[in-house]
Formats: sequence, C-alpha cells, structure tokens
Amino acid sequence: MTEPNLLIIMDDEHNKKVLGYNGHPLVKTPNLDRLARGGTVYENAYSSSPICVPARAVFATGQYVHDNRCWDNAIAYNGDMPSWSHLLRDAGHTVTSIGKLHYTGDDVDGGFTEQIIPMHIEAGVGDLYGLIRSPLPTRHQSADLARSIGPGESSYTRYDRDITTRTIDWLRTTGRRAHDKPWVLYASFMSPHSPLIAPPEYFAMYPVSGIQVPTKRVPLHPWIKAWNDCYGFDSYFESDERRRVAIASYLGLCSFLDANVGKILHALEETGLAHNTRVVFLSDHGDNLGSRALWGKSTMYEESAGVPLISSGPGVAAGRRVKTPVSHVDFFPSILQCVGQEGLVPAHLPGRSIFDIADAPCDAQRIVFSEYHAAGGVSAAYMLRQGRYKYIHYTGFDPELFDLETDPEEVMDLGTSPSMAAVLAGFRQALDAICDPQATDLAAKRDQQALIEAHGGAEKILARGGSSYTPIPGEPVQLIGNQA
Repeated sequence: MTEPNLLIIMDDEHNKKVLGYNGHPLVKTPNLDRLARGGTVYENAYSSSPICVPARAVFATGQYVHDNRCWDNAIAYNGDMPSWSHLLRDAGHTVTSIGKLHYTGDDVDGGFTEQIIPMHIEAGVGDLYGLIRSPLPTRHQSADLARSIGPGESSYTRYDRDITTRTIDWLRTTGRRAHDKPWVLYASFMSPHSPLIAPPEYFAMYPVSGIQVPTKRVPLHPWIKAWNDCYGFDSYFESDERRRVAIASYLGLCSFLDANVGKILHALEETGLAHNTRVVFLSDHGDNLGSRALWGKSTMYEESAGVPLISSGPGVAAGRRVKTPVSHVDFFPSILQCVGQEGLVPAHLPGRSIFDIADAPCDAQRIVFSEYHAAGGVSAAYMLRQGRYKYIHYTGFDPELFDLETDPEEVMDLGTSPSMAAVLAGFRQALDAICDPQATDLAAKRDQQALIEAHGGAEKILARGGSSYTPIPGEPVQLIGNQA
C-alpha cells in the first residue's frame, strides 16, 4: 500500500483568527501549532455556507448548497446524493465517522462503514424556527449564548471527551489492523461551539481581566442589521464584563479542543500510524465572536465564513503557507485523491484537491464561493473571494466589497465606490456563472415554505419554540418558546 491513510479532524464554529499559529495574542493551541509547523496551512480557506448543516452537506457531497439543496439547519443531508464516503466504502475502503455529522438521522446511510456516536439534527427535524424568513422572528433562544458562559462542563464538552476516547480506541484497534486499502477516519468535534462553557482548568488559562472586548464598530449593512435584529445575540449580554467572560470561555474551549487533538495525534504516533497517515484539520465555519458586536456564525465576514485548515503527513510539505483560496467543495476530490481513488471523482464537481493546490504556484485568479439561505437571512447572501478582494452579494440589497490586503478587518466597504465599478462587475459576472442569485433565493424559500406547511405552518412552529443548540446523542431536545 503506497497511498496514505487519512485522518480528518473537524471542529465546530472555530474562528480562524483564534489559533496560535495564526498569530492570536492570547489563545494557547500548542498541538495545532505543532501540526501547522509540520504541515501546510491554507491561509484563505472558507466555509461553503457559514452554518452547520449546509456546510457539512457540502463537505459530504462536494456540491454547492444550491445544487444539493440542503439550505439550512432543518434540511439536512439524507444520503440520497453520493458522498465521498459512499464511493470509498463501495471501493472497499474502511471509512468511519466518530462524532458530529448533522445528517437527517441515524437511519441515513451516509456512506460510512461505521458511524460511532453520531450527532444528527435535533429530533430528526432540525431548526424549524430557522425556516421562517418572512417576516423574520425574534429568536429569544439566542439569550442562551449570553447566559450559558463561564467555567464548567456541558454536554458538549463531555461529548468531545467521548469522541477523543473513541477515536484513540479506533486508532489502536481498527486503525492498526492490516487493510488492503487505506482507511479514512472522520473525527468531528463540537468545541468551540456554544454553549460557551469551558472546563475550569481551560477557562482559568484566560483571566477575564485580560480579555479585550472587540472594538471594531462599523455601520451594519441592512441585511446584517436584519439578521442581527432576528438573533439579537449581543443585546442579551448585561455588560462588557459578561462579554469578556464569553470570550474567555471561547478561548478556553479552543484550548480544550487543542488538547483533545493532541491526544489523538499522540495516539497516531504511538501506534506507528503517523508515518503513513495524512491528517487534515478544519472547521465547518467560524464565529463572529463579538466583532462588529456580532456573535455566532451566518455572516460572510472573515470571522464567520473563514475556517482554519491544516494538512500534514507523508507527501505534505512542512512549514508551507498557501494563499490560493480553497473551500469545502475541495474536500471531495482531496479525500479521494489522498487514498488513491482520484479516478472516482465525478467530473461535474466544482472542487479541486487541496493537495494539488498546495503544490502549485499561488493562483490569484481562483474564485471560491459561499452562500447562505438560512436562519435570520431575509434573503440569500453570497460571497466570492478572488485575490485581494472579497465580494458579498445580498439579494435585494447593495453588495459589499472589501480589499483584504489593505483592510483585513473589513471595516471599509468599497461596494459603492465608483472606482471599483469594474471589480464589482467582474464579481457579479462570476456569481452569475455559478448560479442565478435571485432564482436560487426563490428556490430556497419555496423549499422552506413547503417544509413549514408540512409542519403545520409558521404559527405552530413559533408556538413550538426552538432550541439554542443540537442535543448530543441520547440527550432530550430542550425547546425555548417564542417569549423572552
């Protein structure tokens, strides 16, 4: 066997700026920093949709959201569209998942040889609340983000510990057995997703007095203001002191996640598997983490739409940083290529192997694409990144344009600048080549309206209430009513 095995480690809602190897001044992530030093860092990696279920459906299928039609957190991947795991399992590879998948349910054939403690959408129906987009409801359950913070243990931290234990056990048993073909192990964690409750020893690493509340303040784009009015995350914090506690908790969860990754990497080395196993670390999306007074995901700004991405192992250059942008659609061909099945990649998929991209010169012309059709979005939002520029198209609103070389914090919107007319026109042409933005917006809303009606209508869904997070396997759903 010449091709390596592949270990994929995904975490949840990880702001790519909150990593030691990316220069964060406080966070301690020594294991991921070591992985980055020994491997390749992709500086401009993006979520294909900055919310859990759609992002993971793109990761599974290699198809954009408007093609797989998993629009939001209530319309999940159901196994009907072939995934990379289906193709590999059918070709005789051992393909195992441990942890969060966010598919429709346990009865879904996601293509894995085995699914270990999988998390799927809540109650098999997901976030029905998020289907309602006209008019946007007030998501009072967002208050849980501000209230559930500080030191302690949550069901998510316990779940992550279990994922770590089972991943190590798998490496020591199944991973070490003789295999005719390379295996793929997909370990998917919850941290640093809210609730922002960090194990005490990790919370203690970040004294609250030393935490700075983000000062980036810009006028909110009308689309963003409508989204923020729906969620209202920041409004539920009683003071900046509570915001500092939330940020300290997030940093603690990042260090907790890093420690779990370190245990897995140690097991990989201890079992002798490191020499023939590539490791890929990434997230499904980021978190605004108070920037612009925004929290959670769902925006196309770097904190939310950007994701960390590292590859390491045999055949991967050490200490390399790649500037060519990549996204979740690139993983389908990457995974198949890694284990010697590049010929199985369907020709119609839009992605390209991240390993080929890393080995090639920087491609300043490459465009990556993200889209959002989910909770809080009054209309569709689309993002294109090419070279120094990022273009954000809001259906029915003026676009935003940022020069990330001169304005990495995205505080100067060039979308209305006459001097940028040609750049804007080029991006609009590129967007139209990917999808019809208005027709796609309408298609998403039609599917969502049909599901609303199937569940008894908007009033019934609002009366049912919503949850602030997906329960772990075996945990009951806790719904919060449509009242403060």
